[in-house]
Amino acid sequence: MYTIGLTSWSEHKSLIKNINRPLTLQEYSAFFPTVELDTFFYSIPRVTSVAAWLTQVPSDFKFVIKANHSFTLHPGENLTKAEISKKICTFKEAISPLVDNNALKTILCQFPPYFDATTKNVAYLRYLIKELTGLPLSFEFRNHSWFNAPTFNSLVSFCTQNNITLVVVDEPSVGQLSVPFKPIITNKQLLLVRLHGRNEAGWQHKGPDWRKYRTFYDYSDNELSRLKDTLILQQNSVQEICIIFNNNSGGHAAKNALSLKKMLNIKFNNLNKQPPEQLDFF
Repeated sequence: MYTIGLTSWSEHKSLIKNINRPLTLQEYSAFFPTVELDTFFYSIPRVTSVAAWLTQVPSDFKFVIKANHSFTLHPGENLTKAEISKKICTFKEAISPLVDNNALKTILCQFPPYFDATTKNVAYLRYLIKELTGLPLSFEFRNHSWFNAPTFNSLVSFCTQNNITLVVVDEPSVGQLSVPFKPIITNKQLLLVRLHGRNEAGWQHKGPDWRKYRTFYDYSDNELSRLKDTLILQQNSVQEICIIFNNNSGGHAAKNALSLKKMLNIKFNNLNKQPPEQLDFF
């Protein structure tokens, strides 16, 4: 089974004709069966807010939830393990409506570029897995040291043994602080592919406006076709292949996602009804 989604639901105005406002979740879920949310990365919302999302989507709709930055050791709070454990409890309470309604696809743990392959960091991964026992987890690394041989083979074995999805990442190749595209299945239930674009200059852009450049990229039909061919090779080895388009900076994500959907010749069932003013791309 293939599923395709975008990061956030509000940004993709191109899905609906003549719209000049953020999309609602109800509108977004007329086009895609899943969404990735970084809301939790910045702060943990109230459980009532999370429960309200479920009233806007079909019963089969699934959420990819990005783990809070404190769990993945991003700079900011510098919490102790006891403090992290307490925050994880708050996180688990907040996502409980998604868990209870089978609407959580996975928790995306995206580690910072300086989180490298060390014994200390592997120990932290074990701690995080224990704290989040029973929840579907996906790990995305952004330091190349995890992909050096023989470390990568050990990482694949580690993820496989713990039923963790090792995220397949498409991003610019800019040295040690980037990772290669490695379509490896470590969880028979889910292969998660995240497409950040291939804009090398934008990826390395510094300054307060870096978000405007980092994922500014429009995948060509040839690039999407090659991605399709790669995914087809994996489709008989995993229950679900979920592709998330994160190339939002220039508004290309929705267009690229619909193009790949057409190439894969797939149809999503049980979506919300599309608004009559929708742009009929295909």
